[in-house]
Amino acid sequence: MSEQTTTADTVPTAIAVTIAGSDSGGGAGIQADLKTFSALGVYGASVITALTAQNTLGVTGIHDVPPGFIAAQLDAVFSDLKVDAVKIGMLSRPEVIETVAEGLDRHRLGTVVLDPVMVAASGDRLLVPEAIDSLRRQLLPRALLITPNLPEAAALLDEAPAAGLADARRQAEKLRALGARAVLIKGGHGEGPDSVDVLLDDAGFLELSAPRLATRNTHGTGCTLSSAIAAGLARGLALRPAVEAAKAYLTRAIGAADQLEIGHGHGPVHHFHAWWGKGGH
Repeated sequence: MSEQTTTADTVPTAIAVTIAGSDSGGGAGIQADLKTFSALGVYGASVITALTAQNTLGVTGIHDVPPGFIAAQLDAVFSDLKVDAVKIGMLSRPEVIETVAEGLDRHRLGTVVLDPVMVAASGDRLLVPEAIDSLRRQLLPRALLITPNLPEAAALLDEAPAAGLADARRQAEKLRALGARAVLIKGGHGEGPDSVDVLLDDAGFLELSAPRLATRNTHGTGCTLSSAIAAGLARGLALRPAVEAAKAYLTRAIGAADQLEIGHGHGPVHHFHAWWGKGGH
């Protein structure tokens, strides 16, 4: 990476990069990640791995970016910007996963948050089944943190989804044994009045709970949480404080989601709830 110059009139800028797919509807993927970075005071750059024809109702098409061009984007960004953290999202095919893994090694990137995106909020599949093993073998060992939801954790382990916190803890231990330095299993797909995420890191387990909010506007929640964690890491937070701050940010963004009127299906969370007034004005 090249060094960035600073003068008396500048301050060091926290930079995070998202490596993910584009959501043409703006609610998830690259768009949600960049909105989250901006809302949390971090400069965001991107490496686009796929284009999706998508809106709040579903995904109608996926166009994969050729691996060679993904590598070109990686090299362009990381050879110039002093990157503090990386968030990885949608990687649809084994050859794309291999390209990203090679890029992480080539540029010696260690502060990596991996969100193993497999299915959109609409239920549309974003990862071909044969890519799950590639994700497991090539990217889990390169991640500081992985952030699967309950179905994604189960798919990575070829098991049924966790039925409760004891199951989630057990699966977190098994995922960490595959190489990730820390695991956050998200509880949004669970039952009960609270959404409980289970974090396992070097210090052991930590449960993060928030009230389960009644809204259909949850498009991009997983992308937003993982990119908020990456933003916290980019700003110098340790892992646990970054996860706690990201959970709080996402909870507020979900709580404000109904202030927006976006589309006819699962609308996005409100990334800029702290700045936009009620009704989005």
